[in-house]
Amino acid sequence: MSMWQSLPRTGVFLALVTFVALIALRIDSVIAMSVLILWIGSLLIVSAKPSPKPSTNANKTFSLDSIRDLTENSSTPIFVTDKNTVASANRAARKLLGHHIVGQDARVVFRQPEAIALLGKEEAGQAIIRGLVRRHDIWKVSRQTLDGNSAIIEFINQTAESDISRAHTDFVANASHELRTPLSAIIGYVETLQEAREDLDEETTGRFLDTIEREAQRMQALISDLMSLSRVEAGKSELPVEMVKLQPIVDRAARDAAGPDRSDMIELEFAENPLIQGDPQQIEQVVRNLVDNALKYGDEISPVRVKLDLSRAGEARVTVSDKGEGIAPDQIPHLTRRFYRTDPGRSRASGGTGLGLAIVKHIVERHRGRLDIDSQLGIGTNVIIRLPVAKGDPQAN
Repeated sequence: MSMWQSLPRTGVFLALVTFVALIALRIDSVIAMSVLILWIGSLLIVSAKPSPKPSTNANKTFSLDSIRDLTENSSTPIFVTDKNTVASANRAARKLLGHHIVGQDARVVFRQPEAIALLGKEEAGQAIIRGLVRRHDIWKVSRQTLDGNSAIIEFINQTAESDISRAHTDFVANASHELRTPLSAIIGYVETLQEAREDLDEETTGRFLDTIEREAQRMQALISDLMSLSRVEAGKSELPVEMVKLQPIVDRAARDAAGPDRSDMIELEFAENPLIQGDPQQIEQVVRNLVDNALKYGDEISPVRVKLDLSRAGEARVTVSDKGEGIAPDQIPHLTRRFYRTDPGRSRASGGTGLGLAIVKHIVERHRGRLDIDSQLGIGTNVIIRLPVAKGDPQAN
């Protein structure tokens, strides 16, 4: 339809009537013609239809190349299947499953009943598969159909979440077990005292009360360490801001751990007094734990050596050494695990909770430091703490 045909007839008629009236009233013909042209032009502008906008609902199609470009640099493994054949795989998927997967049957790539069943469905869906690459890994596989023959497959690694959940479960189970043992002993001795109070002599009663006190103190120490570990983990991401000299902290903590009864069993050597950015109370706790462990498990006649110096890299270094039985190499990686003990019977007898080195590890990590354990059977153990020296400390040069 032309623009002249779209003009409203009534408007054009009124414009012509007005033109004739102006001529009849002897108005200048130029003015009359100008009014007519202006009126008709206004009608043309108003009646003109805008060009149609492109439809926003137009179907969009993605080619295999466009999908490849979109997903290639994604950190999530993704590949596209065409009739269950892997037509394209991004970099993360090729790294996970190998470059050879492109062109293979996806069912051969997975070899997992749950995933193969997912591939056989026409609609979108999800599946959880285990052991895709390593024995204990867990992946969530999502399938989204693109058209009748193609689908996009996405892999989401859930191994870390599963490990955290399992670690929490193990922690609760271990903590419950550690608390139940002394609590059972306390309840047993208390019931015996209540039921046979008149039949027990003073010596036996005293022995029972001593046992109750010892087990109660063991529970108190365990609860204290659990609370300490919880606090350290809660603030693990926050770097301490206080500037402190390390020598007086190490000296005080080592002497406190030894106490007056074992003061002659420690040797202190301070080659430096570096300035660090740290929490004094937590650093003291680290040194006390290490010295206490060395005195408990070291040689009874050989002193524990505590040395403070700088490493070759300019780090503050605290070394606690004993000449005890040593630790087997296969046990060293597990020492900082919660409740891990190389000798459970000996540890419990000495009052150990199995949390000391776990607390030490978390405190050192909070201070952006490093914990190293070097031990040889029959020779002894060295536990080394390395902490970054504060910037501007002249001793770091």
